[in-house]
Amino acid sequence: LRAQSWPDVLAAVDAMSPKESREPAWRYWKARALKTQDRMAEAQALLTALAAEFNFYGQLAAEELGGRGKIPAASFKPNRDEVQAMAKVAGLQRALEFYRLGLRFEGNREWNWAIRNFDDKQLLATAEYARTSDIFDRAIFTAERTRELHDFGMRYLAPYRDVMKGYVSQQQLDEAWVYGLIRQESRFIADIKSSAGATGLMQLMPATARWVAQKIGLKDYRWTQTTNVAININLGTWYLKHVLDTLDNQPVLASAAYNAGPGRARAWRADASMEAAIYAESIPFNETRDYVKKVMSNASYYGEQFGHTLISLKERIG
Repeated sequence: LRAQSWPDVLAAVDAMSPKESREPAWRYWKARALKTQDRMAEAQALLTALAAEFNFYGQLAAEELGGRGKIPAASFKPNRDEVQAMAKVAGLQRALEFYRLGLRFEGNREWNWAIRNFDDKQLLATAEYARTSDIFDRAIFTAERTRELHDFGMRYLAPYRDVMKGYVSQQQLDEAWVYGLIRQESRFIADIKSSAGATGLMQLMPATARWVAQKIGLKDYRWTQTTNVAININLGTWYLKHVLDTLDNQPVLASAAYNAGPGRARAWRADASMEAAIYAESIPFNETRDYVKKVMSNASYYGEQFGHTLISLKERIG
């Protein structure tokens, strides 16, 4: 892909196992390779099927066909009785008790087991129950399980927007991109802590948070403050802007840097400019490669939901 050697791309995908070749990434790049060989009908068939999927490659496929990946209108909204019915499900009640005790792992197991056989209406009612209980990660997780009825407002929740707007505006950042990144980092769990030691909505590492606090002159800063929504967003958006400024104002590079470090994001660049989707696809860390694509896909969906000036995903990533 980096060498633009499309015959080799096609040969590589054709050599994959049937399961691997069905992955969205390889269907998309195979279609792109077929187009370079004027095998338009085959490319069109792959892109048309892929464009119906709600992911990074579904969005790119829709744009490759001359359209744009759009958020489907919500065809079902649960009423109060339907939401209250979910509140009475024993497994969900147990999950909430675990969350209140700070036992998120156990709560998630109860929640996931409780919803395993729910139909789409029950899933959306449960997602609304989670949202009103301020368990935003389970609301997103549950809404994503639907098969026919979708609610992208629930899948792409935007909590804390009253706090977020001021800091995003101050740093002159794209609000949709920041939300796309936070959705991937923490699913809006304000007090979450990773195994690596990152904390809060924007998953700040201790050294990074301390460095930013010094830079912005945050008085009496303590590490425990990073679970505070406003402080976390203040520190995180400043750092994100710093990373963006040092990486040519390119959100794909900055997203990679936020996850894997600025040094690695720079090292993964080539001598010549390249399509950002190819840069993302060739990131050698599995976690970062997946992260960057999901952050940018999220940003595209958030931008549409927020009513921002519509730009294509290809324009957004560059």
